[in-house]
Amino acid sequence: TMADPPTGPPEDINKISFWMPGNYMRTVQRTPESYQACKDIMACMKDRAHVERQYARQLTEWSNKWKAITETRPLYGSLLRAWQCFFSSTERLSALHTSVSQSLVSEDGERIRSWQKETFPRKMFCGFRESHDLATAFSRAQKPWEKRLKKLETARAAYHKSCQKEQSAQEKENQAKHNGKLSESKLSKIQQAREKATQERSKARDRYEKALEDATGFAPRYMEEMESVFDQSQEEERKRISFLKQAFLSIHRHLDITNNESIKAVYSELHHTLMSISEPDDLRWWKNNHGPGMPTDWPKLEEWNPPIKKQKPGKKPKIHRGTEEKA
Repeated sequence: TMADPPTGPPEDINKISFWMPGNYMRTVQRTPESYQACKDIMACMKDRAHVERQYARQLTEWSNKWKAITETRPLYGSLLRAWQCFFSSTERLSALHTSVSQSLVSEDGERIRSWQKETFPRKMFCGFRESHDLATAFSRAQKPWEKRLKKLETARAAYHKSCQKEQSAQEKENQAKHNGKLSESKLSKIQQAREKATQERSKARDRYEKALEDATGFAPRYMEEMESVFDQSQEEERKRISFLKQAFLSIHRHLDITNNESIKAVYSELHHTLMSISEPDDLRWWKNNHGPGMPTDWPKLEEWNPPIKKQKPGKKPKIHRGTEEKA
């Protein structure tokens, strides 16, 4: 929406009006302000990239910490796999936020920096070339108008002073007429002074009206030339706004992870794993590994088998002589 025009006494409006001498500098100053805005945007997004990088690191730290803890916890089966899936998903999220951080700096930041360098060339000892050229063009267009304004102000001040003198002379004449003790010669001098003041006031008014007519007649040309320079400034600003709009949209695309296909896949797979948690499967696994489903040897009659004597190491078996003789 358009901003409301400033309200207040006419003299206050004239102080800030674009048309008054020197007030075009506000528009000239817009160029270095736009340059500074670019620097601020780059610094802002560099900070955001740092936040993304920190978040990615914290995600990884969280994932590593709890991945190790889950391996020592008693969860099992599909429930354990679902819990562990949070960590694998988080690692992918961490990689994505690292990528966002890199894009904000290397892609968006560099694009703005390159554009800034091309858009704001400097003129030696004169700051930005655009500011210098605008100030020169505005000054050239305003100089004839400013000269007429000064003449007008001088004529106005002279006219108002002559009016004041005439009023003072008129008051003296009125007092003299009611003073019976005043001589005719003195009264005549007072009347002549009032008449002269009236003539001076009339001449001053003529000069004032002529100066006003001159300024008023020149105003259309002055306005046309000033608007021509102003339109050049507006066109440059339009290009800047257009570029920064596209830059902001690019930043939005990098930050808006809700539309990122990789993110959608991460959460889709996580959701699928969570929905795969199966109470029957986990209960069956527990039953078969820690419950009644475990194989076991039930008690049964076991025959006694005499133990086998072990030979002592290093001793040869004894051979009976009678046996050898029989042989």
